[in-house]
Amino acid sequence: MGKTFAEKILAAKSGLDEVVPSQIVTVKPDYVMSHDNSAAISEKFKSIGVKTVHNPDQIVIVLDHCVPPANDKYAANHQKIRNFVEDQGLPNFYDIATGICHQVLPEKGFVYPGALILGSDSHTTTYGAFGAFSTGVGRSEAAAIWATGEMWLKVPESYKIEVKGSFRNNSSAKDVILKIIGDLGADGALYKAVEYTGDGIDEMSIDSRMILSNMAVEMGAKIGYVKPDERTEKWLKGRVRSAYVPVFPDEDAEYEKTVSYDVDNLERQVACPHTVDNVKPVSELRGTKVDQALIGTCTNGRLEDLRTAAEVLKGKKIHKSVRLLILPASYEIYKDAAKEGLMDIFIDAGAVILNPGCGPCLGAHMGVPASGEKVISTANRNFKGRMGNPDAEIYLASPYTVATAAITGVIE
Repeated sequence: MGKTFAEKILAAKSGLDEVVPSQIVTVKPDYVMSHDNSAAISEKFKSIGVKTVHNPDQIVIVLDHCVPPANDKYAANHQKIRNFVEDQGLPNFYDIATGICHQVLPEKGFVYPGALILGSDSHTTTYGAFGAFSTGVGRSEAAAIWATGEMWLKVPESYKIEVKGSFRNNSSAKDVILKIIGDLGADGALYKAVEYTGDGIDEMSIDSRMILSNMAVEMGAKIGYVKPDERTEKWLKGRVRSAYVPVFPDEDAEYEKTVSYDVDNLERQVACPHTVDNVKPVSELRGTKVDQALIGTCTNGRLEDLRTAAEVLKGKKIHKSVRLLILPASYEIYKDAAKEGLMDIFIDAGAVILNPGCGPCLGAHMGVPASGEKVISTANRNFKGRMGNPDAEIYLASPYTVATAAITGVIE
């Protein structure tokens, strides 16, 4: 019987001939990523009693969750991280003017097919869009990797999610992943290695594939893998820091579950408050008033997403009762969007353009809603308090749906 992607890559990274689901293996990740939580990780690291990190080149730190710092607490946190970086001589440090970690790592060449990347953020699954095994770990685990260069993982069972057809009627990758999560549930793929496949995936851009991998964790998945192809190679050309060997599942690999989706007639989807799996087609929510709209984040803050939003907003004004926030995922994307004139379109429409970072998504700063307000966002989570106020409601949707709501003042 053939092997899945997860089984093959974890065998390779643990130095074993083969592994099976539920087996515990010790692996050496190619990179371990952290962000503003690096200060807390450094305290864990110091408590171990090790004075210097095992491999400085293995560690990547990106400040992104509250940039620039919103108050003295965040400022002190950043200062502690900078001091640790300097003391340890860490070469892969990206300060506040770079972007969101999940966009920065691929841009800076740390992500590639066949890589094993662990990160102290649940949406580390994003790098699966490039054919990597990437997943989130806790702060204690990250500190242990800093100290030893390795950690253990349990080999997951695998699900195959097949996406067929072509998107129509302004639906997109965000709509199909919301549909999948709505069907399977927020814990429907708990600790499973999800492999996305099918002609619908083959047709997707890298930007779209990153949405699927990013939100794999929202159904509990350990990873969200997409088979690398010519699109992957083209995107990575001139970025990747080292040679790589892609890892592919065997054609006769055995999966615990296989599900299939045809997107030819997929209606646009919306995740309603207060869970990401409370998903309904947009037709059931038409007329729902919104107060704030957010387009961006690590889920939908890429150039493709901003282009879609600009197409909707061009020549129009946002509704008088709506605040529209634009949040590019990185400064590279910000610059490219500006060169294309997208920022002019957003400004002319009445939007507020924010610096790249995570701020409003987690409620750190830049866009906390008031009590009773409804927010429609392209982000990945909508639990109570996610954007900084437990008495606000968050709806999750695609850039097209969010931009349309910003103009009309309602979901439609």
